[in-house]
Amino acid sequence: MIVYVDADACPVKDIIIEESKKYNLEVVLIRSYSHFSNLIEEEHVKTIYVDSENEAADYKIMKLVGKGDVVVTQDYGLASLLLAKQCTILHHKGFQYKPEKMDTLLNSRYASAMERKSGKRTKGPKAMTDQDREKFRQLFKKTISF
Repeated sequence: MIVYVDADACPVKDIIIEESKKYNLEVVLIRSYSHFSNLIEEEHVKTIYVDSENEAADYKIMKLVGKGDVVVTQDYGLASLLLAKQCTILHHKGFQYKPEKMDTLLNSRYASAMERKSGKRTKGPKAMTDQDREKFRQLFKKTISF
């Protein structure tokens, strides 16, 4: 099992790195060059940089992920594609993407995009709370500990 992280805007990277170390799991952070960092990660963490173009990180994740791996992303489109790869996909707010929920998630994303395209303002995501972080931590621990 490898843990892949759509890392550019992931607010739970620290939790992922901390918890995966306890199980000696490899973590792969996928980042665009526009988010380059000189930070030296722990031994079990690898960073792969991709072009800053739209979807470049998604394409790289799709290419690398295999059956049984874990992916952390907030991208509903990427999550829907990854479901066919028989991996576990988690959202940083502490829920697992499931096939039966994808239509609802993708439809809400589409509706919001159409509103923005027509000039209306839509609300962005709610700020992460300590409760969200703990919910993610518990789900992540449960996912990687079996």
